[in-house]
Amino acid sequence: MDLPERILRTYNTLAIVGASRDPQKSAHGVPASLKRAGFKIVPVNPSINGLLFDETAYPSLSSIPFPVDVVVVFRPGQDVPPIATEAVSIGAKALWLQLGITSPEAKAIAEQAGLLYVEDQCTSVVRALHRITKE
Repeated sequence: MDLPERILRTYNTLAIVGASRDPQKSAHGVPASLKRAGFKIVPVNPSINGLLFDETAYPSLSSIPFPVDVVVVFRPGQDVPPIATEAVSIGAKALWLQLGITSPEAKAIAEQAGLLYVEDQCTSVVRALHRITKE
């Protein structure tokens, strides 16, 4: 079993950094599909006040009042190192950068802290490919 598949099979709670209200963006469609597959989705976006995906949206990872397993990032690579540091500080188990996003610095931060790390892969595609559901 490869690492992306193992992460999705093992963990349930996904904080979605950069989650979007715009249904035309992958930062909306991907988390929505993961929620339909039974994952607990936690939207993280300082511009969203209230609910997204019928879940409370939080302005930052550190403001989430419960444990998060995986931090899924929909932000440009240059924005990811502080997100990686915050993921480490909240005790996340994995950091996952979505398709098209890479960051050598974030990778070093995550791996040095013992987080599992995936970059440039879509959580929704991996989930569908391996038929992973949490229901």
